[in-house]
Amino acid sequence: MNQAQRDPGGSADGSGAGTVERNLAYYLERHPAEAPALITADGVVTHGDLRSAISRWRSALVEAGVGPGDRVAVLTGNNPDFVFVHIAAMGLGAISVPLNCDSPSAELLPQLESVDPAVVHVGPEGERVWAGIAAPFADRRLAPPAANEGDGNGSFGPDPGVVAVSGSDPALLIFTSGTAGPSKAAILTHDNLVSSLQSVLSLPLDLVSVPESFLAVIPLFHVFGVHMVVHLALITGGSVILDEYGNAQHMLELIRTHRPTVVAGPPALWQRMAAQGGQATDFGSVKLAVSGAAALLPKLAVQVDDQLGLVLHDGYGLTESSAVAASTLGVDDPPLGSVGLLMPGVEARIVDTDGSECLTGDPGELWLRGPMISPGYWGEPGRHASRVEDGWLLTGDVAVVDENGYLAIVGRRKDLIIVSGFNVYPAEVEAALLTHPGVAQVGVVGEPLDATGEAVVAFVVPEPGVTLDDSELWSHCGERLARYKVPHRFVIAEQLPLGPTGKLRRNQLLAQP
Repeated sequence: MNQAQRDPGGSADGSGAGTVERNLAYYLERHPAEAPALITADGVVTHGDLRSAISRWRSALVEAGVGPGDRVAVLTGNNPDFVFVHIAAMGLGAISVPLNCDSPSAELLPQLESVDPAVVHVGPEGERVWAGIAAPFADRRLAPPAANEGDGNGSFGPDPGVVAVSGSDPALLIFTSGTAGPSKAAILTHDNLVSSLQSVLSLPLDLVSVPESFLAVIPLFHVFGVHMVVHLALITGGSVILDEYGNAQHMLELIRTHRPTVVAGPPALWQRMAAQGGQATDFGSVKLAVSGAAALLPKLAVQVDDQLGLVLHDGYGLTESSAVAASTLGVDDPPLGSVGLLMPGVEARIVDTDGSECLTGDPGELWLRGPMISPGYWGEPGRHASRVEDGWLLTGDVAVVDENGYLAIVGRRKDLIIVSGFNVYPAEVEAALLTHPGVAQVGVVGEPLDATGEAVVAFVVPEPGVTLDDSELWSHCGERLARYKVPHRFVIAEQLPLGPTGKLRRNQLLAQP
């Protein structure tokens, strides 16, 4: 599969010429002043208010000595200040570095050390973890600007405005999830970000003629939240309903109150909203429902359709692909379990272990190429060389493509379990177990076994009130899987180790008590 399955839309040309128009921030500040931009429990921030606030924050950054190429760490929650500081930094040609306020100090401190920020903005949600790491960076805490007092810049000097950048200049550093080891900061350039937004806007969705209202409940330190929600909403002149990711009942109340037209969230949130009694009447305003940041199970997509009356669109992407590389958006009736078609402008290959192209329907490692693909990782040129070859991103994900170009992800190359010489992909075993009505969640890993080299182990979380036993699960798997794929043992668990967006931390399963 060497060509994108959809016609590519226009994208940045990747040349090095520096212009204001290459700066992503340029496109985020050009909408009617009276139109709503950010909606919170405290009120509405219009696009005019947004421009004024960003101007004040740019002035504060300049006062702190921030210039092009400097890193600006953002340690706060889903609130307007995150948006203000983030866009202000990019507008100056600096590099925004969103951080997870819920990270332990032992994880956050190495991240700060690796990017060496010029300043750190610490919001209320970041105070706790900041207290444990502040010492080495105490003199870098960013002083916030005063509220508008007439000159638009509080106590700071003039605002230089959005500056010219080259399309290859970094705009954003996003730390990868670290599910398979230490997290690293993927570089996303201005061209990467603009190209991926153009790719989405070239789909038959019409997000422009009528400004949309996006509900942002994905953490903004995640590429899906900051880019595919905040950037996409603001670049089209729409609005973002900002709230912290979490309580499903609260999310339902936000939807009933604010009536968003676009709701995007991880599968765990959709599952919880359905479990909390969400109904189709709650989602009458929603024109577009999107699942992202973790794998969407087919049974959940069916449940959301049946109970909430929504077609839940899925997709596939990585931090390194600027959030989305394939999607069911703009696709009629995609196969259940598929992540859709490649986005416009994205090329893909399915590659066997020997580097040859796989046949249609055969699994292999997914390689991606396009203007939205990250050039590598911050400060790790040796690491990125093993992930990008001749412009191709080696994703590490194992995928298959059918004769119509629909893509399905079947596992991670590193997660492959080899049983008596046969390949077992955990995702296939997990999919079989999830067809059992009493199974709520499952995670599959391999463990050493003398007789076969490795054995399949399944960690299973039952549905509430359900009791499962090994013989029942063995029988269920035996009817659906080849013998060597059936788990050697089952572990009934109360919960699985999950990341902040619901992604399974597979490397932690065997460490569970």
